[in-house]
Amino acid sequence: MVCNDDFLGKVSGVLHIGANTGQERDIYRARGLDVLWIEPIPDVFEELVKNISDYPRQKALCALLSDQDSMEYPFHIANNRGASSSIFLFGQHRDIWPDVDYVATQYLVSTRLDTLLQRENVLPSAYPAMVIDVQGAELLVLKGAGQTLREFRFIKAEAADFECYVNAAKLDDLQRYLNPMGFAEISRHKFATHPKGSAYWDVVWEHKPN
Repeated sequence: MVCNDDFLGKVSGVLHIGANTGQERDIYRARGLDVLWIEPIPDVFEELVKNISDYPRQKALCALLSDQDSMEYPFHIANNRGASSSIFLFGQHRDIWPDVDYVATQYLVSTRLDTLLQRENVLPSAYPAMVIDVQGAELLVLKGAGQTLREFRFIKAEAADFECYVNAAKLDDLQRYLNPMGFAEISRHKFATHPKGSAYWDVVWEHKPN
């Protein structure tokens, strides 16, 4: 299957978790979408806020999402403008991107997604598509959504089928979690290949309850 963003044409808004500096902001604006960005690194969050200041339908929250509230994590900052930053240490990540390394560590306190949405009075119905780009923490984010997860129509996530980050979730782990909750894979796209043949994927699931 080929992964594409056609699902964006079926929703009114996107919850983008792992925003970085909001590189997709023009794509979302061109589609007329409301966007809620979530970014954990304070310095990167400040740049994100500046980047979307002229985008009235886009707003941002600074938060580290996990499956637990009030848990302190060592958050490792990568040298590619924070794009590969993670709570997990690199595994086979360097086999594909040898120039990427961690240059600092910040200690950040996590929140669950369902807690954050309730605290900020955000209704999932306003952002029916969830895009997750959290460098190995995808399963923690999904678990932290609780039953709220079922209120989203689409989920798009980056996922590896090898240990890109140490002890991080792999694509099969996401499938095993999402399938029983009524999410079926509708597309995927390989965007990086490990020298031994494994791959990194962009995958889209749609909620199709019985």
